[in-house]
Amino acid sequence: MPQNKIVAGETGVVTDTLLVEIAWEVLNQVGGIYTVIRSKVPTVIERWQENYCLIGPYMRDQVMNEFEPSEDENDPFYKAVKKCQELGIGIHYGQWLVSGRPKVVLMDLESMHFRLGEIKYHLWNDHGIATPVDDILLNDVVIFGEMIQIYLSILADSAPLDKKIIAHYHEWMCASGLPALRKKGTSITTIFTTHATLLGRYLAMNDPNFYDRLFFLDWAKEAKHFNIESSVAIERAATHGAHVFTTVSEVTANECRQLLGRNPEVILPNGINNIRFEALHQFQNLHAEFKNKIHQFTMSHFFSNYTFDLDKTIYFFTSGRYEFRNKGYDLTLEALARLNHRLKESGSDVTVVMFFITKKPYHSINPDILHSRASLEELKHTIEAIQKQVSDRLLYESISQKSSKLPDLGSLVDDYWRLRYRRTLQSWRSHTLPPIVTHNLVNHQQDEILNFLNSANLINHESDRVKVVYHPDFINYTNPLLAMEYNQFVRGCHLGIFPSYYEPWGYTPLECMASGVPAVTSDLAGFGGYIKAHLKAHEDYGLYLIDRQHYSFDDAANQLTDRMFSFVNLNRRDRINLRNKAESASVQFDWKNLIKYYEEAYALALSFDEN
Repeated sequence: MPQNKIVAGETGVVTDTLLVEIAWEVLNQVGGIYTVIRSKVPTVIERWQENYCLIGPYMRDQVMNEFEPSEDENDPFYKAVKKCQELGIGIHYGQWLVSGRPKVVLMDLESMHFRLGEIKYHLWNDHGIATPVDDILLNDVVIFGEMIQIYLSILADSAPLDKKIIAHYHEWMCASGLPALRKKGTSITTIFTTHATLLGRYLAMNDPNFYDRLFFLDWAKEAKHFNIESSVAIERAATHGAHVFTTVSEVTANECRQLLGRNPEVILPNGINNIRFEALHQFQNLHAEFKNKIHQFTMSHFFSNYTFDLDKTIYFFTSGRYEFRNKGYDLTLEALARLNHRLKESGSDVTVVMFFITKKPYHSINPDILHSRASLEELKHTIEAIQKQVSDRLLYESISQKSSKLPDLGSLVDDYWRLRYRRTLQSWRSHTLPPIVTHNLVNHQQDEILNFLNSANLINHESDRVKVVYHPDFINYTNPLLAMEYNQFVRGCHLGIFPSYYEPWGYTPLECMASGVPAVTSDLAGFGGYIKAHLKAHEDYGLYLIDRQHYSFDDAANQLTDRMFSFVNLNRRDRINLRNKAESASVQFDWKNLIKYYEEAYALALSFDEN
């Protein structure tokens, strides 16, 4: 097979190939793939520029903020869009309003819903993939896949003759049309990337011996057991239909071999769009700024009940999808309970506040928490008014009296502000324990995090050295409790905890590194395996690895407890040094360094000549 190369001009920009990157999460924030694609865009644009375009679904609630329609009669991607529109297909062309402003084509799934039966018929008749009638998400997936197939076919027919085309599919939700594209002999080379196998995710959540049984599993039987036969069939068809098959880590590659029946040709580790500071003190200053914002939340959440020394308070956090076992929430909780006992036993005066940031259905924010926050804000305003009144009156009293004796400051506050101060303070005070969860969950009786905390009696007693805040919603600036962006919250914390049982890659510890925050991961996470293989002395950079592959749950819990206890006992200077080292190590994971793996996959794809 001849080895084709991607041709670049004098500036290094690709000139002979069009690159189309496709995902359900293009301009549609659902999970980690959104972060992968969005963060990678600036680096891809540098190399591919006008020859790069993304395809995603047209989600009306997202396009309002992140999409700008445009037209370009000279652009081959736009020309194909116009031809699709002439066929009555709902399709939109414009720019994704993120760094790099890439071209994006968005598919309006509703415009093709009338053809759902026909699409499903061909999916079964041509590829043996059966789909249920009443699965709304799966219906959208197959419509999306067909629209992509139509668009790419038109693009291949209308593109300049001197242009090769690579279509890079991310995950099964966009790939139902890939087999049809190959069957038609369309002059497009295809890459399929699975970020996590469907069966792997389901099995890991339900089988405590998943890794031991992986090599003996019957994929068809397991897919039927979990009622995901159609989805797995699409995933397998895309895996075997693509010219090049890739995944994100060696951990997931093992799954692919056993559950999908194909060995990935290239591993594509996920990177970050790393923004470095010229001086180290700059990100240290940001840590202090955002830590103070977390202090404000901590005071409103806890101090109406009891107080502790904020200068001796350390903030831990974990975040991600609510997958109790896969994300290692079970291990984290067990280790926190042990840490609490050890800190109390050692007589430590340090308080650990642990945040669980995830997504669970809820009715509303806990009104007691909103009341406490509002009361604290009112108390601040009252104190500021008293300060102003005292300042004004003190100046007058000082220059009016003969002596240099300091006047009685209390006498400078009038009765109105005295009464308001007293009433506001009384309104804020509470005699109950600080709440664990910040929101009223839809089904709190069956919530695994809450059930564990209650059973372990880790419920924010004043005597507890470990306090827990369970925040079942992702953080953004509009959030009324923390009022900060997620990346700001990360910078304000001291340690990220991510000892995952199942994690194809693991973006969260990588995001910690980029923010100069030490983090814990596990050797079962793709990122953990990567740093174990490529970053020697990783603990020196504040990256701690929990060995879950060779040890029991209890042993892993002891490892995590030891790690957290050691971190708590670090002095302030040591924590500053770790933040410096973590931030400096993050450059290894910059997309500018990791994009080479994608370029390898693209070059391999072009080695296939079906003409």
